[in-house]
Amino acid sequence: MPVKNEFDVIIIGGGITGAGTARDCAMRGLRVLLIERQDIATGATGRNHGLLHSGARYAVKDSESAEECIRENKILRHIAANCVEDTGGLFITLPEDAETGYGLDYQATFLEACNSAGIEARAISPREAIDMEPSVNPTLIGAVVVPDGSVDPFRLCSANVTDAVLHGAKVLAYTEFLDFIREGDTILGVKVLDTRSGEKAEYRAPVTVNAAGIWGHGVAEKAGVHIGMYPAKGALLVFGHRVNNVVINRCRKSADGDILVPGDSVTVIGTTSTKVPFEECDNMEVTPDEVRLLLREGCALCPSLSSTRILRAYAGVRPLVADDSDPTGRSISRGIVCLDHESRDGVKGFVSITGGKLMTYRLMAELATDAVCRKLGVSRSCTTAETPLPGSMDGRIESVSKRFEGKPTAGQKSAAGRQGDMVNKIIFETEADKQLICECENVTLAEIKYAVRELGVRNLQDLRRRTRVGMGTCQGTLCIRKAAKALAEALGQPELAPKLAADYLDERWKGMRAVGWGDTLREMEFMQRVYKYQKPYSYDEV
Repeated sequence: MPVKNEFDVIIIGGGITGAGTARDCAMRGLRVLLIERQDIATGATGRNHGLLHSGARYAVKDSESAEECIRENKILRHIAANCVEDTGGLFITLPEDAETGYGLDYQATFLEACNSAGIEARAISPREAIDMEPSVNPTLIGAVVVPDGSVDPFRLCSANVTDAVLHGAKVLAYTEFLDFIREGDTILGVKVLDTRSGEKAEYRAPVTVNAAGIWGHGVAEKAGVHIGMYPAKGALLVFGHRVNNVVINRCRKSADGDILVPGDSVTVIGTTSTKVPFEECDNMEVTPDEVRLLLREGCALCPSLSSTRILRAYAGVRPLVADDSDPTGRSISRGIVCLDHESRDGVKGFVSITGGKLMTYRLMAELATDAVCRKLGVSRSCTTAETPLPGSMDGRIESVSKRFEGKPTAGQKSAAGRQGDMVNKIIFETEADKQLICECENVTLAEIKYAVRELGVRNLQDLRRRTRVGMGTCQGTLCIRKAAKALAEALGQPELAPKLAADYLDERWKGMRAVGWGDTLREMEFMQRVYKYQKPYSYDEV
């Protein structure tokens, strides 16, 4: 009989790489423990533009990354159809690009590099580009169509965690890694802290995987090894509605603000790239200069952004592996780095998986799991490229009406779009269950109950990442009290509602401070008056 706190492998980090590794290890029959100090997808996984890379962005300078991207692009369309939207993509050339060496000659080089990497790319006329995406800058002089798309990183990470659990993995969120259990040159397990209860615990396994992203630098240091990581901050802006329906890229060397990605009900512009100190990675702030830069570059892609309301600004830190020779990190490869610290550093039972990007998480997980299996003497092959994730078992949902009796409501349609075939577990027993709690994103009471019951949601931040509550046009102004009440009751603790709402608003307001002017400033003032200057909390007034 296995001991309660003993596993075959412990994975540190609940971002997409850790989640994917937990899934792969569990599918190969290993006893898996995944620990994450916050909720899943709270690091770089939840702080990017959600681009389903075709690899075209890397084709000219990093063919290996480009080839990895297009392979994984095709795999994700199959195994994670519920998380992916096939928007298509455009790489456009503007008149001013010709003046900096990135005119139509560069477009020809770009096309050749894409085709060499196996990326289906074709040049189209400016008129065809405008017909394909009316919001694009009409002064463009060239365009290339590529198989880009958008992907919901929260949904993708959650699906991987769900599948890992279905295959027997144990997942501990809000569990902070403190130190290793070590005997000589061998890592035997980890010491952790439950950040909610304050209790400490120890877990043991013959192999521990460091999948902590940029924080993997500190994890490695505790094992006495060094990983030369480069913390590259990327700032992004979210706009108040879906401005474009096709991903728009600038056809030039990678630079700030050259990707415009549509996703769900909004559009995201990204990203910048600046080196930041490790100690700042937990508290990323977007500066006014970064906002101005992103707006300027974004308007070159899509002029209407100049009059489009900004919802919020946010930033993440890329876990790049390199030296300090490039102050921006733009020239650093997005390649995958899998380190066996026994052969590299003489530390047994320890593997690090880092580098890469959201797009290649599954491949990263496969490489890490292969390393784990070699150490354990397990000879089971990876099947994650062929096996669909929960929510995507039957591919993209074509007919929501087949899943519900009678005509489906807006909330049921949206729930099916978010949860895929897992929508069968959402119980619409009463008319109240069909009630919209978040009207911007069409989130129902039934979906909130499902998120608590099946997805491990314990606060409104968790709920936002699973259902998009509060991520729409009003940014939670009109729904958070209702959502807090519904969540508290689903948790069986109705008295928690005021605290759930306050904690959520404290966190969400952070991303609005750097862009507080115009309509955004007016909304901030309105939201604060709604919640800060109201009389005591009353559900009857919701």
